[in-house]
This record gives sequence, C-alpha cells and structure tokens, in this order.
Amino acid sequence: MSTPRILDEIGARLSELAANSPVRDIEKNAKAMLGSAFGKLDLVTREEFEVQREVLAQLQRGRHVWQADAGDARPGGGFHRVAVVAHAPQH
Repeated sequence: MSTPRILDEIGARLSELAANSPVRDIEKNAKAMLGSAFGKLDLVTREEFEVQREVLAQLQRGRHVWQADAGDARPGGGFHRVAVVAHAPQH
C-alpha cells in the first residue's frame, strides 16, 4: 500500500471518529499530532529530489567516461583514481 493512500485512510478514519464523537477537538488534535510527526521526518521537496537525481546522473555519466579514459591510458588497461567535482545545475 502506498504512503499517500495510507495517509488518506488515516485521515478518513480520524474524520469519522471526530464526526461520530461529541468532542470535535479530536480531529484538530490528531491533525496537529500528525503534522508534528511529519515535521520530524527528513523529507525533501520534489524539486530538491529532482535536482539531486540529476546531479547523481551527471556524476555517473562522468565516472564512466573517466573510467574509460583511465583504462585506455594505462598499459594493459585498468582503472586510475580520478577526482570528481560536481556542481548542482543552476536554475
């Protein structure tokens, strides 16, 4: 079951409890509790994720090129250590 679906189900069940309960503060308290729990998670935005994914893809492409170059440069081929410097794409 995917995370958004689970969260929707939790929200629906909490709403049912609040609607059936004489205490309307349950929903408010539950939302505050869930908001606090999610605030403690180490989450990133979709944009941040996509930027990091592109940086990783560029590093992997560069690594393959450098490995091929290093293998061609050595007698008998092989791998040389290569320093990698990455820059995040500018937006």
